[in-house]
Amino acid sequence: MKVLISVDMEGVAGVVAMSHVLSDKKEYQRFRKLMTAETNAAVEGALAGGATQVVVNDSHGGMANILIEDLHPAAELISGSPKPLGMMEGMDAGVGRVFFVGYHAASGTSAAVMEHTWSGRVVGEVALNGRAVGEVGFNAALAGSFGAPVVLVTGDRAVAEEARALLGEIETVVVKEGVSRYAARCVHPSVAQERIRQAAERAMRLEVQPFVVPPPITLRIGFRRAVHADMAAMLPGSRRLDGFTVEWTGEDMPTVYRALQAMTALAWMMER
Repeated sequence: MKVLISVDMEGVAGVVAMSHVLSDKKEYQRFRKLMTAETNAAVEGALAGGATQVVVNDSHGGMANILIEDLHPAAELISGSPKPLGMMEGMDAGVGRVFFVGYHAASGTSAAVMEHTWSGRVVGEVALNGRAVGEVGFNAALAGSFGAPVVLVTGDRAVAEEARALLGEIETVVVKEGVSRYAARCVHPSVAQERIRQAAERAMRLEVQPFVVPPPITLRIGFRRAVHADMAAMLPGSRRLDGFTVEWTGEDMPTVYRALQAMTALAWMMER
């Protein structure tokens, strides 16, 4: 069975500050190593659980964070950006299980470390067919469109609760308890990694249904500023609902996924 592991950074054990996740900061080098170590733990668990192929997709920021020289040799790494499926690059009909490692909660969640949805500076909320989703939900919907369930999510308690509320009785690993957006009570990295390895192995045995959003799929994005919505509304087929909100409807999740990426990229042009 092929497993896709999408790896973000804000949900890694010990990560609590922007200086930990921005590549131009000194502290970043420490935490990309911990990101790689948690990835390896998930790979080891997947292999122990019967995976025959493991693909890791670097899903944080510029998506070139994981240290390939330190990555488990059984895994393949998708690194760099842009990528058509962004955080879910590597997703195809051959993937049987999906893991989310180092994930964070949706924008506006309390006691959640560095909560945001897609791009904290430009996006306030994302919804699919009227249901608000964070990155867990949006990416799980993409996986579900290929028939694959998300069976493991790791990060802080807030994202674990978000994942279980949406996806059911999947495996989750809580590596820290959020105190505020930039503070958390964290377990030691070695403890986090062992818990991830064990949960990943168990996740390979789970039988859960994929998260599927039925078509047609209406994407609604609430932007931070009107000028962000001005830019996003330039995408053909989009509908401006109010000063901050733009909708776009597609027939399948891969197309909707690309629409989200296009609209947020257009909005980001006003931040440069």
